[in-house]
Amino acid sequence: MTEEDARTALEARLAELDRLDAISAEGRAPVTLQQDAVGRLSRMDALQQQAMAQAEERRRQAERGRIRAAFERLDQGEWGWCVTCGEEIAAGRLTNDPSVATCVGCAGRS
Repeated sequence: MTEEDARTALEARLAELDRLDAISAEGRAPVTLQQDAVGRLSRMDALQQQAMAQAEERRRQAERGRIRAAFERLDQGEWGWCVTCGEEIAAGRLTNDPSVATCVGCAGRS
C-alpha cells in the first residue's frame, strides 16, 4: 500500500465514522423515563441500548485518534514503521488497517 493509498483509505474511514455517528445520534440521546408510559423492562432496555450506543461512540473516537496519529506519521515520513521498535510494518498489516502503529511483534507484546 502506498502512502497515497493509505491517505485515501484513512480519509474514507473518517467519513464512514462520521456517517455512523450521525446514524447513532438518536441512540445516544438521554432516555426519558416516563413511568406511566412504559414499563420497567422497557426503560431498562432503553438504558442498555443507550449505554451500548455510547460505548460504540467511544470506540469510534478512539479510532479517530489512531487515524489522526497515522496522518501525522504520514506527514512526517514515518508511516509504515513501528513506533515501538522502528522496524518496518508488514505490508499486509498496513493494507488491512493503515492506522496501525506497531509491527506484529510489538503488538503481541503490548
